[in-house]
Amino acid sequence: MISSFKQIKKRSNSAILILDKAITLDQYCTINLSTSNTELQKIDIKNPNVCQRYIDLILNRNQAKVAFGGYLEKRNIYDNKANFFQNETKRNIHLGIDFWAKAGTKVIAPLDAQVHSFKNNTTIGDYGPTIVLQHEFGGDTFYTLYGHLSVASLKNISKGQLFKAGETIATLGTTAINVNYAPHLHFQIILDMEEKEGDYPGVCSAVDLDFYSKNCPNPKLLLNYI
Repeated sequence: MISSFKQIKKRSNSAILILDKAITLDQYCTINLSTSNTELQKIDIKNPNVCQRYIDLILNRNQAKVAFGGYLEKRNIYDNKANFFQNETKRNIHLGIDFWAKAGTKVIAPLDAQVHSFKNNTTIGDYGPTIVLQHEFGGDTFYTLYGHLSVASLKNISKGQLFKAGETIATLGTTAINVNYAPHLHFQIILDMEEKEGDYPGVCSAVDLDFYSKNCPNPKLLLNYI
């Protein structure tokens, strides 16, 4: 599977984007939302309005429109959400990359794909509207998940629907729609969906990290600019 990702990157002559191509890569910057970021010790990052102000600070500091990062970050942003605590086990390790951008930003298919499944995951702290795409390459099958979308993104979509690389598949949702987060895209690669539909864990505990880090490899394996 890793060799397939390398071949995909090798065949691409440019960055493989998942947000509106009108936003050029010089308008992207990295962001650190981990517990190791001392700037976050002074603010309540769990509050979506406070989180948005911090994102805006980072964007303005870097003269950017998109802030991205977060793979395997240990975060406290989930600490006020009950469904991240199960049997005294805390889920706080992020399994995808977040792209923090304005609500309404277009989300595009990174590769040719078909729709595997979709769902509005409405539990507080979940994804809100979510689409999962299925990709075939070099005999391998893998999936990409897009969380925190607009409700409209699910209105005219169907299982098996085909998308070409670069086609718009969705738009980003607002805080009210994406269940209490500042607007962003959660992007995650998944090797085995484990028969799940329109949903897959995007955050895991330290106990389960070995399994999930293998089943959800770093998106930089696919994208050409991280």
